[in-house]
Amino acid sequence: QARLVESGGGLVQAGGSLRLTCAPSGRTFSRYAMGWFRQAPGKEREFVAVFRWSGGSTYYADSVKGRFTISRDNAKNTVSLQMNSLKPEDTAVYYCAAALDTGDSNSYYYLRAQNYDYWGQGTQVTVSS
Repeated sequence: QARLVESGGGLVQAGGSLRLTCAPSGRTFSRYAMGWFRQAPGKEREFVAVFRWSGGSTYYADSVKGRFTISRDNAKNTVSLQMNSLKPEDTAVYYCAAALDTGDSNSYYYLRAQNYDYWGQGTQVTVSS
């Protein structure tokens, strides 16, 4: 059974850094767009970043642009999210997700959680002020 497993969450002070890693298992996600979403208490799940299989392009939410970097290691079949200059408002459960990449140019499709087929269990990130 295909699974996504996140790791790397934890508690960090504001201004600090964390690196999240998503390790798929049970299948190869090489033709999938790999995304990160997050959900804070009482809020809806929101898009953070995505790495397209088609063309290798990346997209970020405005709130994390310039601070977070998504990367993909095809040899290890993993995707990572490097988070720098963390703020208390970044506190949330972070989820890795996979969506079949059809190769189309409409990248807005991959900013929507409902278009993803596989999800991890999530990892908690807490940023203290």
